Amino acid sequence: MKPRKAKFIIKNVKFINGEFLTFYFCILTLALALGACAIPTIPARIMYENPTDFVRLEADPHAFHEITHTLHSHPVDIDDEEMARLLKGFSVQEDRNVLQQVFGGKAELEPVFRDEEIAWLAPRLSQALTAARPDERVAFYISYPQTSIKREITSGGLYVHHGRLHFILGNYRIVYGIPAYGMVYDRRYPVSPTAAKGFNLFFNPAEAVEKQKGTWWEFLSGRKKDEVVIDLQKLPAMKTEKAAADLAWVLSCDRCDSSSGYDRICSVS
Repeated sequence: MKPRKAKFIIKNVKFINGEFLTFYFCILTLALALGACAIPTIPARIMYENPTDFVRLEADPHAFHEITHTLHSHPVDIDDEEMARLLKGFSVQEDRNVLQQVFGGKAELEPVFRDEEIAWLAPRLSQALTAARPDERVAFYISYPQTSIKREITSGGLYVHHGRLHFILGNYRIVYGIPAYGMVYDRRYPVSPTAAKGFNLFFNPAEAVEKQKGTWWEFLSGRKKDEVVIDLQKLPAMKTEKAAADLAWVLSCDRCDSSSGYDRICSVS
């Protein structure tokens, strides 16, 4: 009888240990799940921020101090008028497939930024580039509240690398549904798209655009469409007084801090 009793005790011990192992495994799994859902830290330096917009400096995930050729040419000085001219040169075109082009033709080019957006962005982007470190990029975010749970957003980033301006358009007038709980991705990741992209990005003058060799992954992910590299040395100088006057008028616009978004408060004299 004793050996059988001993065997029964050993079985009970094994069973109890199994329960404890199962309990600890569940706790560990829950902890890992909660850790995965936690909001990751994004190092950033705020240059300007209000309830609807911001310009900030954030760490570029592709720039490393250990690999010097990945570091950018920061800080860099691009004055307000030159920055306004750059922003005014960007345009987007709706991406249409072959059938859509047959029946509807190619979509018209649309400017990325409104005049009042350029007036708001240009000086702040210029200021951010003069304060940027070699491992940082400038991120911008513009939004128009539509309802209490929806807003239209335009966002992206830029940096200067060896005399070339890299401009990334993450979102172009996308209507973003604000989640009732959880992380608000559009403000946290302004350079990343919040929805599938349906546009191609262009710059005028096209002669200043440097063609980049893209990878298959960039083609499939759509990144090739939303980034333009501009050789700053190939930008033509402003030769006419009218061009300078036009940019001065654009820079005289400003943005009102209102819940309805942008309001033009400048006028043509």
